[in-house]
Amino acid sequence: MPDMKKLSPRVWLTLILVGMVGQFAWTIENMYFNVYLYNTISTDPGYISAMVGWSAAAATLTTLLMGALSDRVGKRKLFICGGYLLWGLSTAAFGLVTVENAAKLFPAASAAAAAAVMIVVLDCVMTFFGSTANDAAFNAWITDTVPNAARGKAESVLAILPLISMLVIFGLFDGMTQRGQWQKFFAIFGGLVVLTGVVSVFLIPEPKLEPRRDNGLKNLVYGLRPSVVRGNPALYLSFAAFCLFSVAVQVFFPYLIIYMQNYLHFDGYALVLGIVLIFASVVSVLSGRVIDRLGELRCVLPAAGVMFAGLLGMFFARSMLAVILTGCIMMSGYMLVTAILSGVIRDHTPAGKAGHFQGIRMIFGVLLPMIFGPAIGAAVIRGSDSTYVDLGVVKTVPTPSIFLAAAIVLLLILPPVLALKKKEGTKC
Repeated sequence: MPDMKKLSPRVWLTLILVGMVGQFAWTIENMYFNVYLYNTISTDPGYISAMVGWSAAAATLTTLLMGALSDRVGKRKLFICGGYLLWGLSTAAFGLVTVENAAKLFPAASAAAAAAVMIVVLDCVMTFFGSTANDAAFNAWITDTVPNAARGKAESVLAILPLISMLVIFGLFDGMTQRGQWQKFFAIFGGLVVLTGVVSVFLIPEPKLEPRRDNGLKNLVYGLRPSVVRGNPALYLSFAAFCLFSVAVQVFFPYLIIYMQNYLHFDGYALVLGIVLIFASVVSVLSGRVIDRLGELRCVLPAAGVMFAGLLGMFFARSMLAVILTGCIMMSGYMLVTAILSGVIRDHTPAGKAGHFQGIRMIFGVLLPMIFGPAIGAAVIRGSDSTYVDLGVVKTVPTPSIFLAAAIVLLLILPPVLALKKKEGTKC
């Protein structure tokens, strides 16, 4: 790992371009596949929960396998570039999945159910390519390339990329989805991901890694071995905190746009999200130097407290202004906690083992949160019994209770964070 505090322009360009376009694809999956499924196929929140859970399982297994494989061959660039090409093609293919096409392919089955299954399967395929390129290879490349001294700054920039992604998509392209232009919508972003895969061939500097010739199966389960857990207690406490934080996020996040559309009846929800995301992005960037100066562990609980206050505010907010104000607080806290805990995890990742631990990071940061979080959210939504009738069909609507449930789950990060601070000797 280079011993320097400043990153080269080429590294910064790689971080921003590859990271940004990857976040475009993840935003499409995490927010718009849900809306596409809800608006065009079925309003049953169980389908959304199932889709999120299965894709999380696919992402985790892929990252475990491909992260260890990239370590074994000593290459990151190949997996990033090739993965982006196939990731883009599978993203573009989503526009072809409709109830009408499902009825033609499976005439004996329920068209809506068949289309929902097709969405879940294609989501898993898309996730395989995306996790290979982004979660396994690109995240390992970041750990290999960015020195500890520059990590807070780099993580703060990386942390705002999902928000910028949402801002761009909501502000410039959301109208396509509202007009039903789903094929064009998916094709644009699928093509952008493919193009980035091509550009990455010439852009990404390959870190100097020695191929690892140790046992492939041992590599695959390396991070699950009890001896590894005992040898890296701070790393696994960090994983636990990130897991519980991510569960809280997934309680409400998959249903956020649907909530604003169908419960709050905001026609201009893209404007609301745009203001919130810009504010939270600025807070995240400006906080990078402060986090580096004070230390990441000193900032975890204050940042989580900001998010907790925002979640409580969202539970009570009904007007557009109130949602903007409380949303700014909630998302600022969310971005700060994401940046801080991501940095802590990278700091405690053993040198030369970055690829081995990407799959473990996915178990704690994606698989478990995306199984339990949306399931909690779906249970809360069903329990609220809030529905409306559209063309004779009863449809379920997310309610403010998802934010209260998320706030309660967020409190669970206290034990692992306090244990980590005690272990590291952090006073406040």
